[in-house]
Amino acid sequence: MNKISFVILFFLLTPCLAVAQVTPKEGVILNYRLIGFSFPSPAQATTYRIEIAHGNINANDSFKEHIIKTIEGTGNKIIAEVPSFGQQYTWRITYPDKKTPPAASELHHFSTGIIPNADTAIFRLHIMEQATAYKDALVFSDGNKVLYDMKGNPVWYLPNIEGKIKEYSWVRDLQLTPRGTITFILDDHRIYEINYNGDILWKGPDNESTNDGPPYHHQFTRLDNGHYMALGTENVFWKLNSPIPKDGSLYSLFYHKTLADSNDTKIYPASLETLIEYDNSSHVVWRWEFMKYFKNSDLYYCKGEKGKPSLEAHLNAFYFDESAKVIYLSFKSISRIIKISYPSGNVINTYGEILKPGTAIKENELFCHQHSCRRSMQGYLYMYNNGCDLVHPPKVTMFQEPLPGKHTLNKVWEYECSFDDYVPRAFSAAGNVLELPDNSLFVSMGTPYSKVFIVSRDKKILWSAIPQKWNSTEKKWDISPQYRAFIITNPKHIEKLIWNQ
Repeated sequence: MNKISFVILFFLLTPCLAVAQVTPKEGVILNYRLIGFSFPSPAQATTYRIEIAHGNINANDSFKEHIIKTIEGTGNKIIAEVPSFGQQYTWRITYPDKKTPPAASELHHFSTGIIPNADTAIFRLHIMEQATAYKDALVFSDGNKVLYDMKGNPVWYLPNIEGKIKEYSWVRDLQLTPRGTITFILDDHRIYEINYNGDILWKGPDNESTNDGPPYHHQFTRLDNGHYMALGTENVFWKLNSPIPKDGSLYSLFYHKTLADSNDTKIYPASLETLIEYDNSSHVVWRWEFMKYFKNSDLYYCKGEKGKPSLEAHLNAFYFDESAKVIYLSFKSISRIIKISYPSGNVINTYGEILKPGTAIKENELFCHQHSCRRSMQGYLYMYNNGCDLVHPPKVTMFQEPLPGKHTLNKVWEYECSFDDYVPRAFSAAGNVLELPDNSLFVSMGTPYSKVFIVSRDKKILWSAIPQKWNSTEKKWDISPQYRAFIITNPKHIEKLIWNQ
């Protein structure tokens, strides 16, 4: 049992009113093992003892023979961990100091569900280096769709939301919100906010707010102000002076079909990126559109490969500093980050290669194919820097931002990610990085390698692991693809997640 079991297991929250609902509810099947037990607080009771037994038991004598865990506390809300998924449990409360009957509650029953993703014989988080810090943290793996402790034990799994979550469903950006809820993007381009039980709290509109384009991609976040922000797309018509070649050489965002043709001008439909903010009633309250930036930036006058005009920028991440009212937008294909003011949308600064009219895009010397740009507690801009060749290992790079109007970033720290010899030298420009409270960094290398680790600012590895899936044909563990990972380090945030049901 890891430290979280001792820190949270006995952690006492603020005492509740004398009348409280009993959780887990009778007969419920839970998608987690880390459980919030709540119960009434009868008169004269000041100490509470939870007793948990294996099996579905209805007789007190039999119950006593099968008790596997006993926990005491002084409040009527206690968090405890049961051993396994796919098991039945019976529990009750006893009142050691209560002077009048009853001395114990009735017997309550629940079970834990099981799916392949939470079965460690099929999917697992393989620990490569044991944690020397953040031993009581929890880690979301969006590829496995599971929340793990730092020893690789699954404690929660994503249930089958609306019948859409399958073993091989591609889920992205699975993370905890400031509200203590969970958000994610599903592979059919839908965005969800759910609670710990898997109940849907909010779901993004399908197409009506994104101009009938495939609506959501890469990143979805619940903001501190209670709104939601997501990367989406919009369909536009774009004029080119020459037809698009049908050999596929000019990016897949164009359909190879001419809608209009007059005076040698071709008009094509294109799907371009946008950043959308919704309120909790799903109304669009703010939007930033790439097309408007494109037409007013150096990109508009630049030609891409072989002199062809290019709209391929690939907006893959954003970071909204709500207190400073600035947003950072990361464009992978042009190795560029722009900083805009909120809500005006005006560009404050541009980081990356500044292009001259008529020239081709050049290799960026500071960063390339970056993901997950964020701002550190010290005010530095940091990112998961994939590099331009996607053969050499990615780096985590940190920069000091220039004064307004200046474009050159000053690199202040960098760490090159490591990988095992058996892993092919191929990276897909995914991944993410998060700063932790002690300024160390939690890093996810993304598919196909998928390694996750914590590195200190003096470049010591504090923990590392890799999500895996059992290959029953070849009888070996394969790497399980992962887009991003997320870590919860604060016990109070874990408590909020568990009780926010």
